[in-house]
Amino acid sequence: MNYIELLTELTKRLDEEGIPYQFVKTTSLRIQGVEIDHSNEVFLEIQWDVFEKAYSLFPPSTLSEINKNQVNASFQVQYEGYTIFIECFFNTTIRTNPYRVELKKDGISFWCISLYQYLYYRNSDVEIELIHAFLNKQQQIVTNQNEEAWNQHNYEALLNRHGDPAVVAEKIKQNPNWRLYPFNKYFDNLSGKKVIHLMGSNGIKGVALSLLGAQVTIVDFSKENQAYAKEIASAVELPLEYVVSDILSIPIEEHRGQYDYVLMELGVLHYFIDLFPLVKIVSSLLRPNGKFILHEFHPVSTKLITSSGKKHKVTGNYFDPAISKREVAFSKHMPQEKREDTEEVLQRKWTLGELITTVGQSEMLIEVLEEEPNHKIHDIGLPKTFTLVARKI
Repeated sequence: MNYIELLTELTKRLDEEGIPYQFVKTTSLRIQGVEIDHSNEVFLEIQWDVFEKAYSLFPPSTLSEINKNQVNASFQVQYEGYTIFIECFFNTTIRTNPYRVELKKDGISFWCISLYQYLYYRNSDVEIELIHAFLNKQQQIVTNQNEEAWNQHNYEALLNRHGDPAVVAEKIKQNPNWRLYPFNKYFDNLSGKKVIHLMGSNGIKGVALSLLGAQVTIVDFSKENQAYAKEIASAVELPLEYVVSDILSIPIEEHRGQYDYVLMELGVLHYFIDLFPLVKIVSSLLRPNGKFILHEFHPVSTKLITSSGKKHKVTGNYFDPAISKREVAFSKHMPQEKREDTEEVLQRKWTLGELITTVGQSEMLIEVLEEEPNHKIHDIGLPKTFTLVARKI
């Protein structure tokens, strides 16, 4: 019996008896595809109030005695050359674990703990670097698909949404500071300061920063975004450095410690399936005391609540760590026939807790987390966006 066959047998047995369970530790990582040393051990957590029932499912000759204390109980099963470690935690509901996910292999559903739990709730039994290595490989797949989507029809969508770049340039010149609302208050005097705008898109924010005196570099993987941004910059007769690259592939040694500000804003974090490498790059780009300014959609509005007029429904799972597939953002500005042949993008939506934990473990000090309200009259009381400011130590 191979490893997956064993897990399948355990799963079927527990499901038939109605026993809530989740595979944990190295077993959960193997199910999710993490390259981890093969062993003959299986780690399983079950619901505490059916622990005795689970114990009775196995032949007595295969079982150890039950070990029990005030916190948990456990036993071991010797089966087909494997050691199965089964544990429960008292007064803890398995099904409400925010990182409990369902994965399917060969038509069989396995409940296991998402690898993200081990990134944010550290466990000495799990090698964190193996998870980062796995996510790095997956990130390449996500980035490649997203890059393809953002280089299809995007320039046309920008024209449909914003208009001719020369006209846009004139509008920016009238009030560049307004283009940076509401996070503009976190910039000091920008004259002569170096700013790098990661995933800087169409250049509207970058040109506004240039008009306020900053030396601006934009990094974005869309050549169509670059073309539009360069035309706006040309119209205002200001230099704008534009690096066509995904963030994780920029030549970091050419940019290390060069910037007074790193800016990211609106709809960018969800393109990363591991925030730790991103935050490491952000920190590397900053000079000592430089600021990271992140303005982003609030996860309550992106992960949890669906609004329609005056009605609001909780339709999502705030804690869901899944990677989802969606239409690329600019598709709503495209004709229907072109929307249909445009690649979808892959996204991983983050909680505030995951973001704050990641930044908090970097070489940056979090100074501000401002949650900003929705300004629609029917959405009073709901957060729409947030701004995080962190300073390089």
